[in-house]
Amino acid sequence: MKLVTIVGARPQFIKASVVSAALHPLCQEVLVHTGQHYDANMSDVFFRELDIPKPVYNLGVGSGSHGKQTGEMLMKIEEVLLREHPDALMVYGDTNSTLAGALAASKIHIPVAHVEAGLRSYNMRMPEEQNRVLTDHISMWLFCPTQTAADNLKKEDIQKGGYLTGDVMLDSALHFRALAKQNPEKTAIFDHLGITPKQYRLATLHRAETTEGGLQAILKIFTAFEQLPQLVVLPIHPRTRGLAEEAIKEGGFQNIKLIDPVGYLEMLLLTDSACQVLTDSGGLQKEAWFMEVPCVTLRSETEWVETLAGNWNILAALETDDILHKACDITPDPAARISMPFGDGKASEKIARILTGC
Repeated sequence: MKLVTIVGARPQFIKASVVSAALHPLCQEVLVHTGQHYDANMSDVFFRELDIPKPVYNLGVGSGSHGKQTGEMLMKIEEVLLREHPDALMVYGDTNSTLAGALAASKIHIPVAHVEAGLRSYNMRMPEEQNRVLTDHISMWLFCPTQTAADNLKKEDIQKGGYLTGDVMLDSALHFRALAKQNPEKTAIFDHLGITPKQYRLATLHRAETTEGGLQAILKIFTAFEQLPQLVVLPIHPRTRGLAEEAIKEGGFQNIKLIDPVGYLEMLLLTDSACQVLTDSGGLQKEAWFMEVPCVTLRSETEWVETLAGNWNILAALETDDILHKACDITPDPAARISMPFGDGKASEKIARILTGC
């Protein structure tokens, strides 16, 4: 079997690292990097430290409006597919790379496999929600990370091709956290940043919904961060850097430590050792849950509803008072962690066997 796999953003590199390893002995995989994340700190380092084979194609699409970026990807992915003639195409998650890959394959009758199918926030203003809904409806294999995701597909009358495999992010988090803890070059990040485990909070901000309010929206978030009793460490996404630096300058904030994006292994260590995570990221919500770190999600909804049980993950409005209340006044319930909704850490193996028929 010949498979083309599309990746373009950090979370997809992480997922592909474990799934590609499971696929390697079973099929020929052609890895295509769209270039959606094109900064070296956001892309190249992930391929090196996760031991992902160098992509056969790097399409170099880069940034742009949703329409421009998706359209350019669609055109270039189609060219690859016509050259490679694969038996199937695999996409991950909910980015513009995901939708472009699925559309390009579907239009020339190449079956599509979607890893992380069935997720729903039910907020169609989110580009990610649009991407994953459309991708699910044109996919032949739908690999669901949770029972909730599988149930969502049934609600939309998608009756064929759904498989409850567990979450490949759990596979990668368990595997790479163990490696990171054994690597002195990675554990040195605490000394490098001058922070002590469990004495800081980790934050990320990157979604368009977070930043669309401009400087005033970031100032509300940073005003809350400034009042937290621990230092807030914030690896800053290129999309958010300008606003964040302007907000810190205007607000004179001292409790926020902006740092460059870090590799996945360092990010796992920072997450594992934080006393709390504050994020608008979907993936980091889960990684915090995997590591039993309380999380405040700076959104009005989440596609990872399982993490909300027992207040291990709490939704907060992008308002100073609500963020402070959710971050400081609510304690998670250890009893809520009895069930394991994300599987057994072997989702990648299950996906590889299903897809290849082995």
